Amino acid sequence: MNSIKRLAVLTSGGDAPGMNACIRAILLTASAGNMDVIGFKHGFNGLLEQEYQTLHPHHVDNIIQRGGTILKSARCPALEQPDGPVKAAAILEQLNIDALIVIGGDGSFRGTMAISKHYQGQLIGVPGTIDNDVDGTDTTIGFATAIDTALDAIDKIRDTADAFERIFLVELMGRHSGYLSLAAGIAGGAEQIICPEFGTLSPDNLREIIKPIQHAQLLKGKSSYLIVVAEHSYPGGATALAEALTAAVGIECRACILGHIQRGGSPVGADRILATKLGAFAVEQLKQGATLMMAGEVNGEARLYPLAKTGDRTKAIDPFLVRWQQHIGSY
Repeated sequence: MNSIKRLAVLTSGGDAPGMNACIRAILLTASAGNMDVIGFKHGFNGLLEQEYQTLHPHHVDNIIQRGGTILKSARCPALEQPDGPVKAAAILEQLNIDALIVIGGDGSFRGTMAISKHYQGQLIGVPGTIDNDVDGTDTTIGFATAIDTALDAIDKIRDTADAFERIFLVELMGRHSGYLSLAAGIAGGAEQIICPEFGTLSPDNLREIIKPIQHAQLLKGKSSYLIVVAEHSYPGGATALAEALTAAVGIECRACILGHIQRGGSPVGADRILATKLGAFAVEQLKQGATLMMAGEVNGEARLYPLAKTGDRTKAIDPFLVRWQQHIGSY
């Protein structure tokens, strides 16, 4: 077993519900193993600027239910500069950090890998992003809560869509992944789901989504119709798509962009459990000597996955759900 005396943790990139629960699990597990823990503020920026605090168990009292991250988070363009990783590694060595845990997405893990070329200590990643686009884990911290947040909005939008017999487009986050849109769309009973995995949509091939709308009108007459749209799936987003559909179909279409509300809120139970499990697992694996790995969950079991491979390929969405959604979209 490795003797880790000083452990650091940071949260990087977009925040996700459950990050606080993960910080809590890391600190409590490390403290039980007599490790000192410091937390860098504002992601890798805090590392480069040496903005940090020593964490004690009382710092994580009653944070498991809180959204956001007590360590704050941010993107870090400075780390992408040629001297960024070199400087980060030097600071870790200067502060006598034996190991660093990074909670974030694949972009954060790329930054971690860049630091590894100059740092002799151990590095572990924990997947925290609402996009669920990190390979090597079935689910990322924050995904389950984001589904519920989106679903709550979708249910309310359905109510008003029914009242006015309108077509509504709900745009969800996901960066370049359709995981969140597919999950929330199916759970919300959306008539159509548009996401990158279903192919490129442009003004030239709108017929692909207009035809199912017209078919539904023939079957049910004028009624509500809900389309969930993943961001970046159409030029100009859901607003531009709604305008194009209004002109093409002759029925008023409205767009609702949920935006950053999807990242906030108290994490649901599933995210609290996953975050606790992966945070504790990361510390235990560091003690066993693991490095340059991500702590993920596959088929209900905590597992390690090479950090360098987390962004190698696009994480595939469930093909069964894709086929099923495309099938029911014709009714």
